[in-house]
Amino acid sequence: MKRQEANQNLGFASRPFVLCGLPIKKPAAGQLLHERRNGQFSLQVTGHPSYGLPWGQDRLIPTFLATLAIRQQSQTIQFRRAAELLDSFGMQQGGTQYRRLVAAFQRIFGATIFFGTDIQRERAAVVHQARFNSMSEARIWYSRDADQETLPGGFQNEIVLSHEFFKEIMSHPIPTDMEAAKALSCSPAALDLFMRLSYRCFVAKGRERVPLFGDFGLVNQLGSSDYARLRKFRERLEGWLDLVQSDVAGVSGRDGYDGTGLWVDRAAAVLPAGGK
Repeated sequence: MKRQEANQNLGFASRPFVLCGLPIKKPAAGQLLHERRNGQFSLQVTGHPSYGLPWGQDRLIPTFLATLAIRQQSQTIQFRRAAELLDSFGMQQGGTQYRRLVAAFQRIFGATIFFGTDIQRERAAVVHQARFNSMSEARIWYSRDADQETLPGGFQNEIVLSHEFFKEIMSHPIPTDMEAAKALSCSPAALDLFMRLSYRCFVAKGRERVPLFGDFGLVNQLGSSDYARLRKFRERLEGWLDLVQSDVAGVSGRDGYDGTGLWVDRAAAVLPAGGK
């Protein structure tokens, strides 16, 4: 209803993580390399030895950072409380969630993320943060006191995005419905599918088919590299599709799904005021 009224809660996603997803499940101990492919695009994530690979709900942080970068139009972004991330995605606040939030920031900022195409001679580093909680790169504080807005002296949380990541966000901003993302935040795989199909509908020239397998298949794009059997991926995809099809304008749903692909049509995930 909010979409039809052009009254959505507008957020922005980062293109590398829309085209190619992060791991859905916690990687095995010692696994520090994650690779996904979408046609000519490839994503390679190397985790920090101390923190490991980003996974699961860690994927919410790039969306949170991209949204703030677009809203503030700045490479240096500020926010009052780290708990704003929990608020943005409807997550409960408490000791367990705060610990998860700290660990998620460590994994994201400790990772080296490469995103590029096969036609590039070298892949450009999108995010490369070797240190976490550095005053020159990131100043993040956590408080369980909901009434405490800033540190003494008025200091806010501050993150300086890398030049490459900021340039990618500003050059390819991907609008997304934050309320839909909030509803799917507890299901990372469904959230990946929502983001991917929303973008696919936006760039479609008309009714088009999205394959499940092959160089441009969803199996290679979503953050699931452990599906040895194609039947297993189909089963999981059908469950995710049931969750997201009502949230993605332009997706034909189960009627347009035949086990090898699904049909989408051109549509915008977010409608501008007065638009259709």
